[in-house]
Amino acid sequence: MAGYWDGPEGEQCPQRTWLATRVGAAAGLVGAAYRIILLRPGSALAALQTAAADSVTMATLGAVFGLTTCLSAQVREKPEDPLNYFIGGCAAGAVLGARAHSYLTGTTACLGLGFTAALAKIGNKEGWRLTGPPKL
Repeated sequence: MAGYWDGPEGEQCPQRTWLATRVGAAAGLVGAAYRIILLRPGSALAALQTAAADSVTMATLGAVFGLTTCLSAQVREKPEDPLNYFIGGCAAGAVLGARAHSYLTGTTACLGLGFTAALAKIGNKEGWRLTGPPKL
């Protein structure tokens, strides 16, 4: 998601939302492939339905995250605040809870995705790295 971090936050909302949607759809396809391999649906149609449902759900979560994060940065007028990412992650978690028809799922996903997104923003601001040799 190198293009997502380019430029100031709160600007280019359509492009950021589109990029987050594409990343979500790709993650949904990968997850659906694993699900189909591991759970073996009864027919090819059932496999196609599973892949479509998983991909659309993840693409929706990406779109909600991207749009909410960008709009939050605009409304709050604090573009570099990690709270914007928490709000976006929480909104995506709420959508996941609505999809599952479960308040508990929505609350847990809201907190989990919100904290993960805020940590990703903090890590990006401070230069944290997940791979490669350590910086000394």
